[in-house]
Amino acid sequence: MKKNLIADYLSCILFKASSFFTFFLPLKVSLFLGRRLGDLIYFFDARHRATAYANIRKAVAINNDFLLASKITRRAYQAFGQNLIEISFIPRINKKYLEKYIHIENRHYIDEAFKRGKGVIFLVMHEGNWELSNIICANLGFPFILFVRDQGFPRLNALLNSYRLKQGARLIHKQTGLRQLIEVLKSNQSIGMTVDQGGKNGEVVKFFGKAASMSTGAVKLALKYDCSIIPVFYTRVKGPYTKVILDQVYTVTKSGNDQKDLRDNLQRLANIYEGYIQQYPHEYLWTYKIWKYGKEKEIVILSDGKAGHLHQAESVAKIINRKLAERGIKTILSIYEVKFRSSLARFIFSWMADFSSRYQGHFCLRYLRHALNLESWKGLNNLKPDIIISAGDKLSAVNYILAKANQARSVVLMRPAYLSPKKFDLTIIPQHDTKGRSLAFKKNVVVTEGALNLVDADYLREKSERLQQSGFLKGPLLNSCIGVLIGGNSKGFSISRQAIIDLVGKIKQSAEELDADILLSTSRRTPVEVEQVVKNEFEVYPRCKLLIIANKNNHSDAVGGILGLSSIIISSPESISMISEAVMAEKYVVVFTAAGLSKKHQRFLKNYQDKKYIYLKQTEDLASFIKEIWKNHPEVSFPDDNLKVSAALDKIL
Repeated sequence: MKKNLIADYLSCILFKASSFFTFFLPLKVSLFLGRRLGDLIYFFDARHRATAYANIRKAVAINNDFLLASKITRRAYQAFGQNLIEISFIPRINKKYLEKYIHIENRHYIDEAFKRGKGVIFLVMHEGNWELSNIICANLGFPFILFVRDQGFPRLNALLNSYRLKQGARLIHKQTGLRQLIEVLKSNQSIGMTVDQGGKNGEVVKFFGKAASMSTGAVKLALKYDCSIIPVFYTRVKGPYTKVILDQVYTVTKSGNDQKDLRDNLQRLANIYEGYIQQYPHEYLWTYKIWKYGKEKEIVILSDGKAGHLHQAESVAKIINRKLAERGIKTILSIYEVKFRSSLARFIFSWMADFSSRYQGHFCLRYLRHALNLESWKGLNNLKPDIIISAGDKLSAVNYILAKANQARSVVLMRPAYLSPKKFDLTIIPQHDTKGRSLAFKKNVVVTEGALNLVDADYLREKSERLQQSGFLKGPLLNSCIGVLIGGNSKGFSISRQAIIDLVGKIKQSAEELDADILLSTSRRTPVEVEQVVKNEFEVYPRCKLLIIANKNNHSDAVGGILGLSSIIISSPESISMISEAVMAEKYVVVFTAAGLSKKHQRFLKNYQDKKYIYLKQTEDLASFIKEIWKNHPEVSFPDDNLKVSAALDKIL
């Protein structure tokens, strides 16, 4: 409150001081200083500048041209600076000033509107010098009432209202004057109202292709009292010379459905203003979040081509989609694979991104253009995302810059490369990637125990049904199934032919002892010699009802179907994603040990074993241990990673 009080006093002092000095300066000089004031605000107002730039790219920059968007943003700030200075002219504006500097286009529409005898609403958006526009209307020779909303600075508000009254405008306050407003229209007088910035209580319509909230007051009055609406647009021609464009008289259409009529008429009016704003984009006030209250959000997943990373990103998108759906918000999901020109280009771009500030994303787009191959750049440059998700450290810098350039929410999975986690709205880091350091205390960081994935009851049901309908299963299944997931070689780790031969024997032993079927899938990383052993041993084995050799006959529903249809899962140890998915299926998961795993993998497996999410066993002990599990049926445990992420997303959505 004290802060607002000081700001209120300072605003009044500055306004009076500028009015005093501009009184002695030529208009052209004053407006030149206004442009320089706009440049100064542009330089220091980083937060609003970033918002304006993102809005302009999405709305009026052809092909999302970031250089054109920068030019329009700078010019919009200069126009805003001129408008601020021009407000100080109000005390000396008279009819002579208006006749010299103000040109009204389509003046005859005013007479046409008043002839209807139902009252006239001059409708504007927050563009041009809307404060000066009120004075213009008040001096056009007909009764004009300004419908105003009291601002947060009461002293400055009172000062501006006093100037408005001196220039012939009558005021009706939004908080208390609705009845007066209706009487004005019934007596065939005119009022000035705005249609944009509807806020929480507005009606959502399409504005430059995205859903935005519009103020409903003018259309509701027109629908109820049949008054005329004249859309008005103001643009500066040069210096103090201003053109006032009056659009043709708008009369609302009615269908009998009040809500539909409100929405349809607002949409038509929004379309009218779109045309003017496209023609004069620098005149609009772009510095607010235009599409904040829209009922549609675009989610973009950046992919590095790795299936495991993509599945993690999709799991976050799935949670976001569910949360937004609960709020009545529709989501549109797009996936873009990002390809760099070279590893060096990626390194240089990531390094530069680390040094960019929170609101400088648009400056780094030119560097991103040179870092990516042409196809990736064209795809990403045309995006208009509200939320960006990426998994894998290589894409963190791209996520960061695109999010800032589009004023989108950014979510990264895994520790970002070169960048601090605090640069993102939400950073999701698996515990095994923290290198023993606690990051959970950071408010925008969630530490998970495993890799996020799509596995839940609905996912398992869907995948199981699809797999059963695929024709891949060799006959009906027994009540008990053992699922087997065999991965492949990775850095420092390999599966030997002999190890698989030993494993096969134990799997067959377990199947015979438990009277169970076997559902088995290899991965694309499985060595050829291992695939051959698996094929030789299981292709004609009667208990093996599913055999997927991923490099030859892969099926998109295979792994999910195996997880859903099996009671026990046997997994190789090298894939964190695969083991995390198996655990989230809420089945018994037995992982066979092997040498050559990285310290990160060892940390992951140890934590999962300590929490009893998995059972880590040597191959020779598998059959006896599986038999013991089947006999005792211990409680199944799994991490609450999805709940952690869900709670964190609540704070940023």
